[in-house]
Amino acid sequence: MRYSTGAALAALMVVAAVEPSSAQTPASPAPAQAAPQTPAAGALNPAAEEAPQRTAPAPQFRLSDGIIATVNDRIITGFDLRQRMLVLMAMTQVQPTEENIGAIQQQALNDLIDQHLQAAELAKFEQLKIGDDEVDQEIADMARQAGTTPANYVNFLEQGGISIPAFREQMRTEIGWRELVGGRFRDRARVGKSQVDQTMRQMTESATKPQYLIGEIYLEAARVGGMQEAMSGAQQLVQQMIQGAPFMAVARQFSAAPSAARGGDAGWVVQGTVQPALQSVMETLEPGQLSNPIPVDGGVYILYMRDKRSGASTSMVKMKQVMVELPENADEAQVAAATQRLEALRGQLTCVNILTRARSEPGLLGADLGESDVADLLPQFQQVARSAEVGSISTAVRTPLGVHLLAVCDRRLGGPDAPSAQQVEARLQNQNYAMLGRRYLRDLRADALIEIKQ
Repeated sequence: MRYSTGAALAALMVVAAVEPSSAQTPASPAPAQAAPQTPAAGALNPAAEEAPQRTAPAPQFRLSDGIIATVNDRIITGFDLRQRMLVLMAMTQVQPTEENIGAIQQQALNDLIDQHLQAAELAKFEQLKIGDDEVDQEIADMARQAGTTPANYVNFLEQGGISIPAFREQMRTEIGWRELVGGRFRDRARVGKSQVDQTMRQMTESATKPQYLIGEIYLEAARVGGMQEAMSGAQQLVQQMIQGAPFMAVARQFSAAPSAARGGDAGWVVQGTVQPALQSVMETLEPGQLSNPIPVDGGVYILYMRDKRSGASTSMVKMKQVMVELPENADEAQVAAATQRLEALRGQLTCVNILTRARSEPGLLGADLGESDVADLLPQFQQVARSAEVGSISTAVRTPLGVHLLAVCDRRLGGPDAPSAQQVEARLQNQNYAMLGRRYLRDLRADALIEIKQ
């Protein structure tokens, strides 16, 4: 792949006049300063995500005529680039400034290159022709998410200077690409029951650790022209979001993370499961705060702390037991004898056979304790319920009723925030599709001849 970028490209499009109504748009931010040491950059307006998109006059650009770039035998013109920049700004409500126009332009160019590669690949499959009705439905869904009608939504785009035919072609390619990736990788993206079970076990085991409900934006350095460009672009996005650009909309358009399709929603993140640089920032952010750009290997993150909690409030466990009944005032010799008997049996027990063995030996009682909230168990049982591995048999536990061996047969999160197995499976499958789609597009880029005109 030949892919050259130069200073000449940045001169192809500059702000000639940006004069939005002061009643409708925020003032342009001051030139970016060095990021402060504290990771908290500011707080988002919580109403920004639900607020209707603002209608502002289309920004005016001076744009060189002719071809900006070529992707194999397809061309990208100055008109194409300007249109995609307008779409980006309309979708994110990021206002163009001298500081951020380069980042907007680079993102728009990358998107156009991807679209041309995707469209060329889709053309190979006759069954993947997307009809006007599917495009209409996509626009209707976007309008519904914005809280308006399709007609009003299209009118909003037109008022922003966006060509509706070009926008519809963009939607047509995006729909087709989703269908292509979904069909091509259906088997590879499928998630097995063992993977779902393992993920749910990991979630349950982490339930007692601090957790953070995170929004994320990741700018990949290689995609935006280098680490310096990624840091500069991230700083501009932070300033725009503090001034009112909705985080979810910005994430959808600019983020390279798999969560971009969900508006940057990374869900609940458990302490210790992310890179140290991100972990240290998460520990200092308060709900509603936005981080400054966080450099990591390969790119830059922006984190939005949506909520925090000390751990899941509810954990459910399934247990079985075998016991020797003893009164609370039994002497030490009786307790020792019961303990010795159970310990001799422990290595032979499993969740499957524990009740059968208990019923087959005189003096032993077996019981299926069913599924219980850990907090509702006897205090002596709670430590085993929280920490023992699933499928294990505990050492002897003394209670006022006797001496017990406990089999921990299953454990899961409980309460209203606990995900179901179906939800976990869907999220894992969507992550697989996102990863496979990125690899597919990366391979198309590697095989393509992409030239930026000087």
